[in-house]
Amino acid sequence: MMPVQVVKGSLRVLKKALPRNLRRVEPQDLQLGQDYAEVCFQGTVVIICQLTTLGNGTSFFKIVLQGSEDSSSTAGTLINTLVFGKLAEDCSKHVHKGDTVVVAGFGLAKSINDDGRHGCHLEVSDEAGSTIYICTRPSSTRNASETVAMPVVPKYTYTPLNNLKDGTVVNLYGAVKFFKPPYACKGTDYCSVVTLVDQSNTKLICTLFNTNKDALPQIYRNGDIVRFHRIKVREFSGQMQGITSIGFAALTFDGTIGTPVVPRTSSKGFTFTDEDRKTVEDMRIWVASNFPSDVPSAKLCAIQPPMFFEFICQLVGKAKVDGYSYLLKVWDGTKCPFPSWKVLVKEDDIEGDGILIHRLRNLTVDIVVYDNHVKLAKSLKVGNIIKMYNLHVKTHIPEDKPEVSYLQFHLHGGTGYGRGIIVLQESETDVKEFKAFLDSVDLTESEHSERPAFPELETTYSQLGYSLDRCQQLSITVLTDHQHLDVTALNTIINSRSPQQYRVRAKLRRFEPVKLHQSVKLHCPMCNSLQEVPDGPQLDLIIQEASASRSNIGLQSTSFCESVLWDIENQGQCSVAVHFVEHAELLQNPEDSLILLEGGKLKEILKLSKRFKGIIPVRSTEDSLVLLDLSVPFFWQGNLQYYGCKHCSNPKAMSNLGAVAAQEDPSWDSTTIAQALGVVPLQYVFVMKFTLDDGTGLLDAYLMDCEKFFQMPASEVLINNIFQENMEKIMEKLCPAGKNLDELPWLECFIKSYYVRDETEERLCYRIFDTMIAEDV
Repeated sequence: MMPVQVVKGSLRVLKKALPRNLRRVEPQDLQLGQDYAEVCFQGTVVIICQLTTLGNGTSFFKIVLQGSEDSSSTAGTLINTLVFGKLAEDCSKHVHKGDTVVVAGFGLAKSINDDGRHGCHLEVSDEAGSTIYICTRPSSTRNASETVAMPVVPKYTYTPLNNLKDGTVVNLYGAVKFFKPPYACKGTDYCSVVTLVDQSNTKLICTLFNTNKDALPQIYRNGDIVRFHRIKVREFSGQMQGITSIGFAALTFDGTIGTPVVPRTSSKGFTFTDEDRKTVEDMRIWVASNFPSDVPSAKLCAIQPPMFFEFICQLVGKAKVDGYSYLLKVWDGTKCPFPSWKVLVKEDDIEGDGILIHRLRNLTVDIVVYDNHVKLAKSLKVGNIIKMYNLHVKTHIPEDKPEVSYLQFHLHGGTGYGRGIIVLQESETDVKEFKAFLDSVDLTESEHSERPAFPELETTYSQLGYSLDRCQQLSITVLTDHQHLDVTALNTIINSRSPQQYRVRAKLRRFEPVKLHQSVKLHCPMCNSLQEVPDGPQLDLIIQEASASRSNIGLQSTSFCESVLWDIENQGQCSVAVHFVEHAELLQNPEDSLILLEGGKLKEILKLSKRFKGIIPVRSTEDSLVLLDLSVPFFWQGNLQYYGCKHCSNPKAMSNLGAVAAQEDPSWDSTTIAQALGVVPLQYVFVMKFTLDDGTGLLDAYLMDCEKFFQMPASEVLINNIFQENMEKIMEKLCPAGKNLDELPWLECFIKSYYVRDETEERLCYRIFDTMIAEDV
C-alpha cells in the first residue's frame, strides 16, 4: 500500500479504494491510549497550513479536517492533523481545501493548543504505517473510476553516536548494551531505559515513554540491534541522552549472526530497504566480536538458590495478592528439584484453566511480583510466553524448624539491574522452539508424582500465634521495598540489641495520640527537631506580638514592589502596608500576585490569602523589608502555611526576591521563596506511636512520615475535613475499638531499631519505614 493515494471521483469511488479491514472512527470516539493502526478517520479539509521544515530537518505539514459532512457542525468536530517527513511533502502537493481526506493508521496525541478544536490531534507519518487517501472534488474532465497511486520511498540519514549534538532530532542505529523492559511509571505512560553503543564505541542512554507499551522497543537481550527514528538528543551532565519526540518509532532486530533479519515492532507499516538490511548485518558482525556471550536463561531444573536470573516460561494462571503484589503461576517444561512455596489465594480468584493448572501442579512455580510490575502483570494473558529479568529465588528456612525449607520466587519492585517482564512474540524462532518443547512434555509422570507435604509449616506459624491460613490473610498495609526480607517475630526483635532492619507481621493493639490531629508536627530535615503546629489563637497572638514592636508604618521603597496603605475595617486608625511584587514592571492579576504584608492580624492574612497567590508577612527595618518572625509561617498560600526552622535558617532581606521577580516566568512557590530568603523549610509530618502484637510479644514502634504511610499529605490534614475523616476511618480499620486480638487485621511493615541517648541512659527505639496503607483500604 502506497502512503499517499489520490482518488479522482465520488465518495463512492473513495470508499471502494479503502481496504476492507479499516474501521472508521468518529471524532467523539477518539481516545488516547488506543491502537489506530487499522482505523481510519474521514474529514473535509477546511484549513491548510504551509509546508515547513522542523529544526531537525523533518518536513512538517498541517491540515485541519472537519469530521462531518455537515458544514454547520460545531468546532468540536474540527481536528488538527499533523503530517511528518516525506509524506508531508507529497500530501502538500495534492491536497486542496474542500477535498475529502481519509487518514488510515495514525497516532493520537493530546493537543497543547486551546483553539476550540478537538482535544487531541492526529499524527501521520510513513514510520507509523500511515496512508492518506485524497478524494478531489469532482470534475467533468476526470474519469470517475480513475485512481492514481503515488509511491513514496522515504530516504533516511542515520547519525553515528559520536556525532550527536544537543537539541537535535535524529535517526540512528545502535546495539543494546543494557536495558530495562517497559514498566509503568507515574500517570498513564510506560517507560523503558536503553543504553546503546555502536562502532564508534560511543554510549547513548535513552529514556523512552509511551502510553502504549507495545510501541516501545521490543528488546529481549543485550546485543539486540535497534533502529530509532526521530529520537531527540539532549545533553545532561556532559553526556548525550536520548528521549522520545513526536513521531518516534523503533525497530528491534536479533543481534545474532545467521538469524532472520525480521524486525520486532507493533507498527503495521514501516520502511526497510536493502541498505537497512546491510546495516543490521554489519552491526551483527561487530556485536559478535565486541559483546560478551549472552547468558542463557536458567531452567527450573537447574535452579541453584539463592540467585538472580533470567527466566523464560509460560503463564498458566494469575491472581491478585493485594494492592501491590500479584501472583503468576508459570512453568517451563522442567521440574524444580526443590519444593517451592505455594501462595494461598482463593481458587475462584485465579484466572486460568483450572484443569490445566491442576495437571501442571507439580511442574509450576508461584512467582510474586511487586509494585511497579503489578500493572504489567495484570495485563498478561494466560498462555503468554514471557521472560522475566532479575528474578530472585531464595531458600526460606523457618527459624524454629530448620529441617523444613522451600523456595520462594520474587520479582521485586523497582527496575534495578534491568528487572522487569516482557511478552515474547509468537513469531520468534526461539519461542516456536520453546512451545514445541512444552508440547512434547509428558504430563503423565508429573501428574502421578506428588510433591511432599510440609505440615511443619503450619506448626512453625502457629508458634508465632497464628495459623498458616491466617498468615496468608491480606495485610491492611503494603510494603514498598525490601520484599526479600523474611518475617521476624517480635520477641526475637526485642531480645536483639544490635540496630538493624526487620520485616514484621503483627496487629495494632493501640496507638497514640488518640486525637489524630495532634499527630501532625513540624520537622526540620537538617537539625531533626520537632515542634508543634500552632493553633489559630496561638498563631494570632504570635503575629500580634511580632508586629507590636514596629513603629508607625511608612512605605518602604523597593525596586520590584508597588506599595500601598490599606485601612483595616472596624479598627479605627489601624492600617496595613501591602507591597505588590511586580513582574516586568507591571502588576499582575491578584490570583497570580505575590504580596508582602506589613502589619495586621491573622484575620487579615487569611482574608487576603484567599484572593492573592501568596503572602509573605514582613516588617520594616531602617533600610529594608525582612521576614516578620520565623515563629509564624514565612509564606501563606491559600489555606497552606509554610514554616521555617529558627535554628537552621539564615533569613535574608526581601530584596533577594528581586532576582526571582525578574525571571521571565517567576515561580512563586514555597521552595523558590525559601531559597531566595535563606529559609530552611519545616516539613509537616505524622508522628505516632504504634503498639504492635504478633503473639510473641509487644513492641512500641514510632511512625514519622510526611504522606507515604497514610497516602495523604500531613500538611493538609489540619485544613481538610475529608482528609481528617479518611484518617479516622483508616485508624478505625487498623485498630477497631472493642475488638479482641483475633479480630484485629494484620499489619505488615518494616521497622528499624536505633539507639537514642539522653542525659541519663541510652534507649533502643523502633521506627516504621517503607510501609503504606493499601489502596483498597
